[in-house]
Amino acid sequence: MARSERYPPGWLAWSVWGLGALFYLIGFFQRVAPAVMTTELMREFQIGAAALGNLSGFYFYAYVAMQIPTGILADAWGPRRLLTAGCLTAGLGTLAFALGPSLAWANLGRLMIGGSVAVAFVVLIKLASHWFRPRHFALATGLALLVGVLGAVTAGVPLRLMVGAFGWRLVVLVSALLTLGLGSLIWLFVRDDPGERGYQSHAHLLVRDRQNQPRPLAGLRQVLGRRNVWILFLAPSGQVGAVLAFAGLWGVPYLQARFDLGPAQAAAACSALMVAWALGGPLLGGLSDRLGRRKPLYLAGGFCSTLAWAAMIYLPGLPLSWFVALLLLAGFATGSMIIGFAFAKESVPPQLAGTVSGLTNMGVMLGPTILQPAIGWVLDLRWEGPVVAGARVYGLGAFQDAFLLMIAWGLLSCLLLAFSQDTRCRQVD
Repeated sequence: MARSERYPPGWLAWSVWGLGALFYLIGFFQRVAPAVMTTELMREFQIGAAALGNLSGFYFYAYVAMQIPTGILADAWGPRRLLTAGCLTAGLGTLAFALGPSLAWANLGRLMIGGSVAVAFVVLIKLASHWFRPRHFALATGLALLVGVLGAVTAGVPLRLMVGAFGWRLVVLVSALLTLGLGSLIWLFVRDDPGERGYQSHAHLLVRDRQNQPRPLAGLRQVLGRRNVWILFLAPSGQVGAVLAFAGLWGVPYLQARFDLGPAQAAAACSALMVAWALGGPLLGGLSDRLGRRKPLYLAGGFCSTLAWAAMIYLPGLPLSWFVALLLLAGFATGSMIIGFAFAKESVPPQLAGTVSGLTNMGVMLGPTILQPAIGWVLDLRWEGPVVAGARVYGLGAFQDAFLLMIAWGLLSCLLLAFSQDTRCRQVD
């Protein structure tokens, strides 16, 4: 196809990117869906908090394990093939989760889902670097988070109502069929680069020239040789871990224990946390682009979110209205983690964008991967024996002990960020 001198029109760029973003939305939906089905899952499989945390955690185990391979494959295969394969595998994993007769099948389904949706965010970053101007990169990355969190919101009150009306298995089965359909659309319409549609690419010349692409292991070694990369790998885990451990699994039973909320009300509060996080991503990412700085805003967001979590969990006599206000503040400040992807991309040569993005996203998901089951383990240690409708009930003191893990990890993340070197929004050659 003859290549035009024009860059792709906005509608085409956003349409290609948008199909990938829909897959990311599904990934977020699956990530937090167990939070509003805790009672049903514990009753269905006759399990306690530790086993439930492990069931939810199978998503994260596979997600984290796939990040480095995903980054390498995004550079080597291209977004179209990787997105399609991921979407179809996610659909099959969701079928296994919906129809599985035992906990082992449910665990396998969650493992397949987590490993396959792991490709979505890294591929979105890759698509953004080809289809959008560089000055819009952090904004596009933040918008990706916003779209993803819409999936998490759908997995809040709407999912809770659908599960109550139709049962969790039927609802999950329908989501599997939608995911398989999206995989077909991605194969038909997504292209790796505007050049495949006859337009100029926004990608760096070194990225477009495949001869300059290092071999996978050599590229990984280059990435791991940068101090900033290690810091930006570890730093977001504390911030994101707190949000997804709370909104993704333990927030609903905690709010029921502390404020005597119903399941739908508690799910709404968790959804509000996710919305605040989603709004913080593009706003703080865009502000970072405008200021021409990465480190100060990222670090400030980390401190703010950690202090907000500590206040809402440990301040005695805190009314619900103040708790929700602090919850929204923590979510919005956590949106600063989106800066880390632009920060990391600028810290390595441009042809290694996919590899470093995969590594950074691996660090992002390390927090919830460990925190969800770890919090469940502490809860089981502090469980005093009550059972309601076949599910264990945990006291407020047990939650306070368990959530101390979130606060400690958040403070460690801030300490690490203090030692990062700001790129000032300039790309390393």
